[in-house]
Amino acid sequence: MNNTKVSIITITYNSAKTLPNTLHSVQTQTFRNIEHILIDGGSTDGTKELINRYRTHLAAFVSEPDNGIYDAINKGIRLATGDIIGILNSDDVLADPTTIETIVRNMEEAEADVAYGDLLYCTDTSDKNTVVRYWRSNIFNPKTLKFGWMCPHPTLYVRKEVYEQVGNYETAFHISADYDFILRVFSRNYRSVYIPNVLVRMTTGGVSNRNLRTIVRKSREDYQALRRNHIGGFCSLILKNLRKVYQFFR
Repeated sequence: MNNTKVSIITITYNSAKTLPNTLHSVQTQTFRNIEHILIDGGSTDGTKELINRYRTHLAAFVSEPDNGIYDAINKGIRLATGDIIGILNSDDVLADPTTIETIVRNMEEAEADVAYGDLLYCTDTSDKNTVVRYWRSNIFNPKTLKFGWMCPHPTLYVRKEVYEQVGNYETAFHISADYDFILRVFSRNYRSVYIPNVLVRMTTGGVSNRNLRTIVRKSREDYQALRRNHIGGFCSLILKNLRKVYQFFR
């Protein structure tokens, strides 16, 4: 495990208020062989100046205009040299100082290509008492993809060679490229391991549910991703959305 390198990609845009918590959650990990890459979309709120103060803790920092979230993520993936790659948004935090150590250990013990776990949605990621939704995942079964199964994307860690084989995020999707990527990965015969721990605390109010217009657009893109990957159709989309309901009652 000591020889394994983990690349964590954080994309930012005007994230000066939340980014310090994100950076701190990475810097305090017990697993030390982490390559943290920040891709900024050309922030104007002081984010770039903030990042410069943390520059010695970063493997790479790019600040330039991009063509959206997934274009920025792809930039980070191209820079990544780690054996395992994960995405940590600039308003999310790793749930525990041992999170990356736990991910690496589980992947190596299971000889897995992909790992994922549970996710908490919080109104304030610095306060564990502000949880509004608990996304508890489960062991993957290929049959469940057509029934709307999806692992929490912020908890997803993937070996670099998987990206090389299935490709990066499809930028034609503005909201659902993460779902499309998950469908591409889990519809193949990669070995996955489910870690029954909360791995990430995520801030509520993401781009996918910002307003009715984005919700409709996300549903349309989710359907397109299902059809593109020959997984299912309208019924799969309905089941995917229904799966979210019980997460609010945990």
